[in-house]
Amino acid sequence: MTRGLLAAVAAAVAALTLVTASPASAVAPEAPAEDPVRAAEYWLADYGIERAWQTTRGKGVTVAVIDTGVGKGPVEFEGAVVGGTDVSGVGTPDGRTPIGAVDADHGSWVASLVAGRGTGQDTGMIGVAPEAELLSVSVGFGSAATTSFTEQIAEAIRWSVDNGADVINMSLTTNVPDWDESWDEAFLYAFDHDVVVVVAAGNRGSGTTRVGAPATIPGVLTVGGVDPDGKASVEASTQGITIGVSAPSEDLVGVSADGRLVLWNGTSGAAPIVAGVAALVRAAHPDLDANNVINRIVETAKPPAGSTAAHDPLYGYGLVDAGAAVSAEVPAVAANPMGSLAEWIRIYRRAPGDPVPQQPVDPVEVPPLPRADAAERAASPFLPSRDTLLYGTLPLSLATATAILVALGVTAAVRRIRLASRAPSR
Repeated sequence: MTRGLLAAVAAAVAALTLVTASPASAVAPEAPAEDPVRAAEYWLADYGIERAWQTTRGKGVTVAVIDTGVGKGPVEFEGAVVGGTDVSGVGTPDGRTPIGAVDADHGSWVASLVAGRGTGQDTGMIGVAPEAELLSVSVGFGSAATTSFTEQIAEAIRWSVDNGADVINMSLTTNVPDWDESWDEAFLYAFDHDVVVVVAAGNRGSGTTRVGAPATIPGVLTVGGVDPDGKASVEASTQGITIGVSAPSEDLVGVSADGRLVLWNGTSGAAPIVAGVAALVRAAHPDLDANNVINRIVETAKPPAGSTAAHDPLYGYGLVDAGAAVSAEVPAVAANPMGSLAEWIRIYRRAPGDPVPQQPVDPVEVPPLPRADAAERAASPFLPSRDTLLYGTLPLSLATATAILVALGVTAAVRRIRLASRAPSR
């Protein structure tokens, strides 16, 4: 597909308003040409979606689109959107008012890939699960919201689950692998209520070189992107070990909020294609839980050309195959092949485990310890003590005094002798 297709698509839409009735002719009418919009949706045939439609078109399944809002005007959405809400603080209560100066049409493009109804029997943009129902949950990015992005996502997930979502599509990324702890409970809430969560892997063209949250959260089905030839997209995808499957992310047709048709790129489009496949699987196998829905999509994915690895950081387990996911024989599993968020939390959030049981023991009597010796006050070696006075200072003083007295006596005796020797002779 080339970008020149956009002009053909637009021309085809304009031509639909110019068709008028003509008088009968003896010449047999030519077979109607294929609608150029449907022809542009190459993934319908190439990825087994038309084969899956022989079994189901998604009736009875509800997909929540957590995005910038699904427009009200386009005929492709008539009868598709059955509910919605706004978590950004700047939208309308029904979630149908597009949010953001740049991304306002994004939610409508995504929704049209999931469950667009077309404009006629075989005309106009049609989604992967055209009989599924949609919930529009409008979120805002950056300054386009009065509530933090983290809080918006947690609230959006809970609202979607509480309002009947069987599948949640999130064509958004944070560009970092970690996520706020408040998302732990929100995503667990979805998993505990048997909801399939599909997330876009992100795009190198927008600065994402590796998958970021929420695509790194265990249990979500992360979708990478490929070009129309089935090769990993250079700009409109990324890489990472959490990618589950891949789907087209280039030359995608989308319906804008005002009804205009556009061609666009990104895993933001690959994710809703897979979310639509999940809706088809849930409609065809209503008895399967979310873990087995994801497992069918993963197990039936087609290996990309030239790949020999069971799991590839560019393609995941392969290219999604809707026909096989709906109809193939796939053994049931007991766990989500994309991992367990509960187990991750237990290990990495240091969640408290079960207490270790204690062995009962009989009490043991311990005899009392002997009384401790009285502590002696520390004394300076330069100050006199009892012993130094008794055995040192006192004897030394007595000896000194005796020596002085003896010396004085000797001196006095000597003086008397001298005086006597000087007396006159008789």
